[in-house]
Amino acid sequence: MVTKTLDLEDVLIPDQLGTQIAATWQSWENLRRKKITEWDEIRRYVFATDTTHTTNSNLPWKNTTTIPKLCQIRDNLIANYMSSLFPRRGWLQWEGAREQDQEKQKAIQLFMENLVSEPRVKKQLKKLVLDYIDYGNPIGSVEWVDERIATDDGDRAGFVGPVPLRISPLDIVFDPTATSFEDSPKITRALVSVGQLEALVKSFSVPEDQEETEKLLAYFKEIRNSARAGGHGGTKVSEKDDYYRVDGFDSFRAYLSSRFVEVLTFYGDLYDENTGELMKNHKITVVDRHRVIGKKVNDAIFGVPPIYHTGWRVRQDNLWAMGPLDNLVGMQYRLDHLENLKADVLDFLAAPPKKIKGYVEAFEWAPFANIDVGDTGDVEIIGPDTNILNVNLELRELEQKMEEMAGSPKESLGIRSPGEKTAFEVQRLENAASRIFQAKILQFEEELLEPLLNAMLEMARRKLDSTVVRVIDDELQAISFEDITKDDITAIGRIRPVGAKHFAEKAVQIQNISQWYQSGLGSDPEVRAHFSSFGLAKLSEDLMDIGQFKLVQPFIRLNEQANAQRIQNSNAEQVETEALTPSGLSEDDADPDELLEEELENAA
Repeated sequence: MVTKTLDLEDVLIPDQLGTQIAATWQSWENLRRKKITEWDEIRRYVFATDTTHTTNSNLPWKNTTTIPKLCQIRDNLIANYMSSLFPRRGWLQWEGAREQDQEKQKAIQLFMENLVSEPRVKKQLKKLVLDYIDYGNPIGSVEWVDERIATDDGDRAGFVGPVPLRISPLDIVFDPTATSFEDSPKITRALVSVGQLEALVKSFSVPEDQEETEKLLAYFKEIRNSARAGGHGGTKVSEKDDYYRVDGFDSFRAYLSSRFVEVLTFYGDLYDENTGELMKNHKITVVDRHRVIGKKVNDAIFGVPPIYHTGWRVRQDNLWAMGPLDNLVGMQYRLDHLENLKADVLDFLAAPPKKIKGYVEAFEWAPFANIDVGDTGDVEIIGPDTNILNVNLELRELEQKMEEMAGSPKESLGIRSPGEKTAFEVQRLENAASRIFQAKILQFEEELLEPLLNAMLEMARRKLDSTVVRVIDDELQAISFEDITKDDITAIGRIRPVGAKHFAEKAVQIQNISQWYQSGLGSDPEVRAHFSSFGLAKLSEDLMDIGQFKLVQPFIRLNEQANAQRIQNSNAEQVETEALTPSGLSEDDADPDELLEEELENAA
């Protein structure tokens, strides 16, 4: 039989720019290989059901129990992070740069509040918070979604607008030594089907390039058919096979024979070594690690790729940050080690081994059993030192330390620290103990959530025609709908999420004001004379977020008291009039004195 030889070089038509981007991906991927191994270990511990699924599987213990402490810390952090970031409706605000821009505050806030209330938006934001905990490196972008369909009355119903897009830290690389994430070029990776590839190629083309588009699609199909055909009959392995190897596949030929297509997308500035051209702020798409299918200038007005990142524990000289669980893996290992050691000791105590000396007749090991040891024989129990059972104290200390080092809120589990305290003292201690938690959540809010929301608003300005938003009137408890157009949301300013700030800062301000009024200085009437009562009322309205109820108005209580007095006086007059009117008569009946005079005149 003739051996069929296929060299990939005979069927591939690489371009220099595509292979340059693929080589950059592989280089940056190698730089973070150790980090990926650490993430894998954390993931195994979080979802482990016993130690056989973790690095603790090498322990020589019979018991394989794992205490899911890392999993509990993860669940605790996600619950507290979500409640702090999104504590209520209206957790974002618009700040206009000019007076005319500030006038559009209502329309912009209505549009963004309706946008972030979409289930798909909430789901993506929660995934980013989970990446903040699991990887310490949440990375997000923005994509446009148009799911409108034509209805019978001629309208188009369905969602349309920008949504956040979570990018897995495993599917993106960048230069970890760059001065900042914004300054570093980035390459994302995705595996799509052949059908999705065809749609992607056509999205980059224009009608004039239809013929070139068809040739490019035919080329991708041809190299896959050649790889599948060359996979039989003793195909020779080419050096190109290793050069183009794709992550997750044994060889490039195995990749081409699969049903997946790898797409690498480059964002940022790139110097083309072949042409000598410096491409500023470009988006370049590469397929199969060797062919460019799209190249264009990024259309975002901010001048940087719409990809945003923050880190939980930032490194000075490495953009890949640490997560809250990273350096707790060793303590989790210790926790499982001690737990299984204790369990084995208990098993040892419950069923201890026996040391038999000399000749001993056969016996049954049972309570109250008789053992005949003769003159020279003996049976002795070999047991461990029971002091090892004090390990429970060390287990509790380890768990408490892990909570503290992950930055969990001190009172997050509902357990109050010992000692008698006033309400203010308790709150003050909680705030002081939770400063790590507050700092980390503010960092997520400022470095990732805020630019992501502003990118969504910027994309809506470029692509939105009009939309209808749902408006809830808290005062009237009514729901209405308003039309929002592109002009309504076009202004200079920024969207600011204020969930975490509201959660921590306002609580502290309320406590400080309450404590000040109880102090000797705040009780001095001469000092209080310089404080505006209406200003304090407005401050309280803002701190308690009750502005929608319109409770604070100038001298509103005096007006209400006057109205109440007016109604009371009116009711009193009505009661008095009814008391002077004889029973059975109405106001329309004749006066009794007039009736008497009329009868006397008739008698005369």
